[in-house]
Amino acid sequence: MVLEGPEGSGKTTQARKLYEWLGEREIPAHLCREPGGTELGEEIRELVLEGGDVPPRSELLLILAARALFVDEVVRPHLEAQQIVVGDRYELSTLAYQGYGRGLPIEEVRSINSFATGGLRPDLTIILDIPLEVGVERREREGRSADRIERAGDEFHLRVIEAYRLLAESEPAVEVVDGVGEPDEVHARIIEILEMRFPETFARPQG
Repeated sequence: MVLEGPEGSGKTTQARKLYEWLGEREIPAHLCREPGGTELGEEIRELVLEGGDVPPRSELLLILAARALFVDEVVRPHLEAQQIVVGDRYELSTLAYQGYGRGLPIEEVRSINSFATGGLRPDLTIILDIPLEVGVERREREGRSADRIERAGDEFHLRVIEAYRLLAESEPAVEVVDGVGEPDEVHARIIEILEMRFPETFARPQG
């Protein structure tokens, strides 16, 4: 299960809230993020987000190198242990950011990503949809400096936002959630989707 979205969409907050919600129901789960999740993955994350100029193809290959290790060392072992993996970003980020955002050939990005993941796809990806100005306002309100990706400019981020909307129409097992509102409001929208799509796992107790 993956939370996706553009900058400032609240996916990290919602991934954490979902993980805690599962814990309250004693449903085994593991929370992780991309790029990252492994020692090498975190080093790549630092390079991609805080490093100097990284050309688009190099950026793509760095992220997918981290993903290959992430899948092998984090995702598959937890799935084999019968845990729900709650991911903060996964493959749709690559299609949206490096494909549509950076302008790399989308089918080539898909192919290389499939090699990195070994074909492992989430049962559900939730895209948090927000306007550009909402994401910018949230970052400014938090008072944190922009990372390398966040500094890519409005045109880049508008392409990313539109890419997520296009991907929601073409990719399997994707749901779009309105990401505007207080965190608890957005969380409730996500839980409603889970209960609808996986009633055998997440149905509300009767009575």
